[in-house]
Amino acid sequence: MELFKSTNFDFLGKKWPFIGASLVLTVLGLGSLLMKGGPKYGIDFKGGALLYVRFNQEPPVQKIRAALESKIQGEISVQQVTGSQEVLIGTEIRDEKALNANRQIIEDTLRSTFGVQDGKLDLNNSSAEQLADKLREPLLTAGVTLSEQDLQNVVKGVEAYRASKGGLLKSVDEVSGVAGVTPQIISALKQQCALGPFTVLSAEVVGPKVGKDLQGQAIRATLYALAGMLVYIAIRFEWIYGVAAVIAVFHDTIITIGLFSLFNREISLTVVAALLTLVGYSMNDTIVVFDRIRENLKITRRQSFTDLINLSVNQTLSRTVLTSGLTLLTALSLFLFGGQVLNNFAFALVVGILVGTYSSIFVASPILIFWQNFLDSRGNSGSGAKVPPVPVVVKDVPVTGSRAAAPRKAVR
Repeated sequence: MELFKSTNFDFLGKKWPFIGASLVLTVLGLGSLLMKGGPKYGIDFKGGALLYVRFNQEPPVQKIRAALESKIQGEISVQQVTGSQEVLIGTEIRDEKALNANRQIIEDTLRSTFGVQDGKLDLNNSSAEQLADKLREPLLTAGVTLSEQDLQNVVKGVEAYRASKGGLLKSVDEVSGVAGVTPQIISALKQQCALGPFTVLSAEVVGPKVGKDLQGQAIRATLYALAGMLVYIAIRFEWIYGVAAVIAVFHDTIITIGLFSLFNREISLTVVAALLTLVGYSMNDTIVVFDRIRENLKITRRQSFTDLINLSVNQTLSRTVLTSGLTLLTALSLFLFGGQVLNNFAFALVVGILVGTYSSIFVASPILIFWQNFLDSRGNSGSGAKVPPVPVVVKDVPVTGSRAAAPRKAVR
């Protein structure tokens, strides 16, 4: 399928507005990073506790923050997930020993502020072991004879049913359909348990030392990927092609990280995964254009180097629009409907695809032209380096009499 046929857009003639936009975005991003002392790292890198909590009604964000600030020192982050009844609760810590303690404080504070009272077990936040311990004696007192294995099967069935309902039960009677749950067990559940208004969906704990190690590994992984690609392209094409491709990828990465800083978004391990994905995606898009340039250099003899690059970009335009457009639609869907946990990951993909696509055309390709013009201005002598060959126009000398003069190459 080819969307565009025989197009002749002057892409490189309009390169300066795009180069200017890249410079503005780069300066703004780097300025924001300098003012804020670097990127805003998530719990994965700086260490801390992060809880993902779902409420059965609109989460009282301010009440949650006030309750936690009175119990935990340092920065407390409480963010409601857009369009849902869920919140992300995070706390940064400096001491490894305080990690599990902080997590427990958050859970205990939520239970004491919003949970059940009168000593009953919160059925929405209990483990299978806690529920079994709570039911064992009341069932024996009520004359219900259950083996230990049958009791474990019942509480695991209740736990599985609760998970299928998003972690929140609205009524104890809901579990009456679980295998092994009898009316006597329902009665015991109502006597010993109550339903809290929230449930902890997940909890993450990362130590500061581990976070620092992960940060270093992420930076090294990105640099190793770029170095490997530079070496490959330098061997497969020419060294200037490799330099142009790596500069374009650096351009994409810096702008993406800068926009994260400008919009005060956190960089986590999932964002690093997105950045590495974009490194490969942008590099692939650039190589497609470069490969077409190389092919055209072998067959085209009557165009300047700039016109040849324009021709190559036009020939790959249909492929670029199809691949980048469809990938962008997928990333946009993930950004809009993927939820808070994947929002930063999807944001990095959306920005990276847009920036990476135009950098292949308006950043990487002009570098080849700038380099060729630089060599031309110096007479292309003495360097010994391989450069993108400039097509040579061959003109025939008019034939005089019966003898034809040999073809002579025009001097550039």
